[in-house]
Amino acid sequence: MSLSFEGRVVLVTGAGGGLGREYALAFAERGASVVVNDLGADTKGGGKSSAAADKVVEEIRAKGGKAVANYDSVEYGEKLIQTALDAFGRIDIVVNNAGILRDRSFARTSDLDWDLIHRVHLRGSFLVTRAAWNHMKKQKFGRIIMTTSAAGIYGNFGQANYSAAKLGMLGLANTLVVEGRNYNIHCNTIAPIAGSRLTETVMPPDLVASLKPEYVAPLVLWLCHDQCQENGGLFEVGAGWIGKLRWERSQGHIVRQKNQPMNPEAVRDQWDKICDFTDATKPTSTQESMLSFVSVLSQVESEGGVEANPTAAAASTSGINPAEAVGQKLPPTSFSFNHTQCILYALGVGMSTKDPDHLRFLYEGHPDFSCLPTFGVILSQAVLMDGGLLSVPGINIDPTQVLHGEHYLEIFKPLPTSGPLTSEATIADILDKGSGAVILFDVNTYQDKELLCYNQFSVFVVGAGGFGGKRTSEKAKAALPAPQRAPDAVVIDSTTRDQAALYRLSGDWNPLHIDPSIAAIGGFKAPILHGLCSFGFAARHVLKQFADNDPSRFKAVKVRFVKPVTPGQSLQTEMWKEGNRIHIQCKVKETDAVVLSGAYVDLHPAPDASPQTLTQGGGLQSELVFAEIGRRISDTGAELVKKVSAVFGWEITKDGKSAGQWTIDLKNGSGSLHSGPYSGKADVTFTVSDEDFMAVVRGTLDPQKAFFSGKLKVRGNIMLSQKLEVILKDYAKL
Repeated sequence: MSLSFEGRVVLVTGAGGGLGREYALAFAERGASVVVNDLGADTKGGGKSSAAADKVVEEIRAKGGKAVANYDSVEYGEKLIQTALDAFGRIDIVVNNAGILRDRSFARTSDLDWDLIHRVHLRGSFLVTRAAWNHMKKQKFGRIIMTTSAAGIYGNFGQANYSAAKLGMLGLANTLVVEGRNYNIHCNTIAPIAGSRLTETVMPPDLVASLKPEYVAPLVLWLCHDQCQENGGLFEVGAGWIGKLRWERSQGHIVRQKNQPMNPEAVRDQWDKICDFTDATKPTSTQESMLSFVSVLSQVESEGGVEANPTAAAASTSGINPAEAVGQKLPPTSFSFNHTQCILYALGVGMSTKDPDHLRFLYEGHPDFSCLPTFGVILSQAVLMDGGLLSVPGINIDPTQVLHGEHYLEIFKPLPTSGPLTSEATIADILDKGSGAVILFDVNTYQDKELLCYNQFSVFVVGAGGFGGKRTSEKAKAALPAPQRAPDAVVIDSTTRDQAALYRLSGDWNPLHIDPSIAAIGGFKAPILHGLCSFGFAARHVLKQFADNDPSRFKAVKVRFVKPVTPGQSLQTEMWKEGNRIHIQCKVKETDAVVLSGAYVDLHPAPDASPQTLTQGGGLQSELVFAEIGRRISDTGAELVKKVSAVFGWEITKDGKSAGQWTIDLKNGSGSLHSGPYSGKADVTFTVSDEDFMAVVRGTLDPQKAFFSGKLKVRGNIMLSQKLEVILKDYAKL
């Protein structure tokens, strides 16, 4: 399906010719309303004319497109954005393309040469983008393009002023990525090569003619489309080729020792190692960069700084000896608990008395009082918490470099709510991943002599690889990709700001999850949530959605930990049912960042399993949307009733069968949402499949096209459907 920009408003700076003109024409051709900005100056920034912008506007309008001209310098960014607001009422996309050249060798570069270039390229991009920023934040959508240059990335003779400004735009973009992420504002940077007024001064005429601007525009359009999730990318583009660039850093080398002065001779002697890009790392954030230095400080203080580098663990590669370690058994550990620990864990993974279904896990007097199956991780983690891994022969590692990469838990019988238990741990295998080592750590937990549960900790030891070991193991419980289709169910659950503080009371006392100063040393802005806490949230979502909160149905769960969660963020668990296996993916709703991947939960069949029937809310994505609509009505129902004054009925289908019914009453009282058949009469009723409904809500399926293609059927007063915009706006929040 072709990419459409219908309803979007685009500002292209420097759009009177070359690349900018091509962008403007391309956006307009695909339905966007375009503000064509061009000062009409010469390549050095002198003069002013409206002719260039007017000509492009005329081209767009002649083809039936929508466009207006703006003749202001980008130094008046507010005026450019105001033109968009006055003409089209909003601003969605900003392409910072305007530029001039004042090439001089460095020694001949005047203050004016320097200042003019920075005023147009870097300061101009800042001013235009800043003027659009709050509008994008409010509408929870924005796409920004910064235009750098090969001169900015690599340098070029006679362009010190230009290259400095162009690389500055990349730095600006990198920070906008961080600050805009929570508002669905994406910023990407391109380094195009194309024939234009600027390049014709530095390239042969035949090359200028062959490097056409239309070979660059498709990348810009894709990066600015709703479907594109690229954010923070840097791309070289031209001649029909596109390549992505990224930073690379050598492993480096520590050149000082504990309590010893650091000197230039040590730098000289280790220079080859400092500059060796073998097994280079590719940092992508300030946090990753800072973690390296935290690691260095730890290594120097604990080991004297010998044979270490910014990303390696304190032990050298000889610190891992699989032949000696694999098969080693750790001393058994005991764990005694009662109902208090079971309840505390349930609260720690987000259960609440506001949900009646949770009471069986929160109240010891409940007739079905039970322990959450994922409490099984707590029973086994004492082995790691007590430092047992460090006592294993053949494993000499720095515990600060150990990351919990993956986890598998299998339950053999419902967990008791109290009692003394015993866990026995074995080093199942060790893998060499080059940049680190993976240790598979198997733990069996028993009540008396009966096996209750089995855990496999897959821990990654940063920098401990390179010992010549194998890369894979048959003993590893494999993570599995989710199906390539829309999820069958989605659950969103908010964590609290104190979630990590509560969860740690179950036994994970790592100060990273509570102490801001320790979190800062680790490169995080604030303490992060335990990965096993997110694991608990996701697993209980499956238990409720597909097993009616019956812990006896729970068989096993596997997850891969991808990114951290900040307490207070919302966890969005997406679920795909395939037989008795539920594939899951967990995201942070506010950022759309995946935090658990390759995950699944295996369930035992229900005792009275019968052919599946689809009932109201049974695996429907739309259920989540109607729940959000219900919350909106609860908050502002009276105001909506005044604006809308209509009753909307919805019939949601799945696989051609009726799967759910909803009524949105914005006519009576303070408004309400009804689930199931409606006793009254709706003013207009819509029939649509669950999948197509979600596409309409997300903005990827135009309602009019859905109607005329038969995907959306409407009965009653069809004109009232226009008032749904009031309810469905800000679809990203839905």
